[in-house]
Amino acid sequence: MKHIMLVFGTRPEAIKMCPIVNELKKRNGVKVTVSVTGQHKEMLKQVLDIFHVLPEYNLDIMKEHQTLFDVTISILSKIKEVLIKEQPDIVLVHGDTTTTFAASLACFYLNIKIGHVEAGLRTYNIYSPYPEEFNRQAVGIIANYNFAPTIHAKANLIKEGKDKDTIYVTGNTAIDALKFTVRVDYNHPELQWCNNCRLILITAHRRENIGKPMEGMFTAIRSIIEEYPDVKVIYPIHMNPVVREIAESVFNGIDRIHIIEPLDVIDFHNFMARSYLILTDSGGIQEEAPALGIPVLVMRDTTERPEGVDAGTLKLVGIEKENIYANCKLLLDNLAEYNKMNKAVNPYGDGTASKKIVDFLLTEC
Repeated sequence: MKHIMLVFGTRPEAIKMCPIVNELKKRNGVKVTVSVTGQHKEMLKQVLDIFHVLPEYNLDIMKEHQTLFDVTISILSKIKEVLIKEQPDIVLVHGDTTTTFAASLACFYLNIKIGHVEAGLRTYNIYSPYPEEFNRQAVGIIANYNFAPTIHAKANLIKEGKDKDTIYVTGNTAIDALKFTVRVDYNHPELQWCNNCRLILITAHRRENIGKPMEGMFTAIRSIIEEYPDVKVIYPIHMNPVVREIAESVFNGIDRIHIIEPLDVIDFHNFMARSYLILTDSGGIQEEAPALGIPVLVMRDTTERPEGVDAGTLKLVGIEKENIYANCKLLLDNLAEYNKMNKAVNPYGDGTASKKIVDFLLTEC
């Protein structure tokens, strides 16, 4: 019997890995072990509960004011015992988190095969995003199997010298998750508050944007709200206290901006589906929103998801407030420009990525 372990630790990872867990558990002839690191805690548990995934191991590494040093050292130390005990045939990791990097390094030290889900995303700027670009490049060096979401991601890996026979284009499992979470009959008090208004949904939390860049981003959004009376903003705010302090200082006194606590995955996906426009510095939203037909303005200078830009579903607008304001205004004023993004074809697959990954693992590995 083949033994496959999945290791993940953050909410975004869980959203994209739980569909694989559940697909694996449908199959015969495979032992499935889930080990979570707890790099996120409450937010991770929400996703696990929604997808009905019960981990066999929880490393519970999270502590207040943890640094990248703390996270890396703790995961390396704790995952070693689990790997030695379980001796999986393959460990699946996802994307670009510190959990992904540390777990992959532990597998490499123990000569355990690594399958990298969402492999091949690149900005080729090691500090943007930070530390994610380093993490995914490092995992790319040691992964035995690379599940690339797109042809572009595959091309990145081949350019770096990866054997093309180890690379499998699958689509993105984020699209699989949307099939489970987005509901026609969904409602929420915050959405009722937005009734008859154009909703702009915000996410902003990147380490490299904290400080003056984030102040500028939020100032641009405030200017839009002050100019357009039919627009409302909902910002499910990150737990980082510095992000919260900046948001409160810029958005204070604006009654058409609601800063709310983080949403669980079902709530967030359904908020996205009912938005007019999304402003984000996040990663996964760049894949999810195109599947829902929602235009995305990416408040970063680089993106590892250029397929969305090429397809027209995303627009990279940087972190300067003037550019964010101008591009947001364009989509609010110009229906033709809005429809170009709204009707663009989603480049991230058809919602069958998990099945493709599991089929490969059980027949080819």
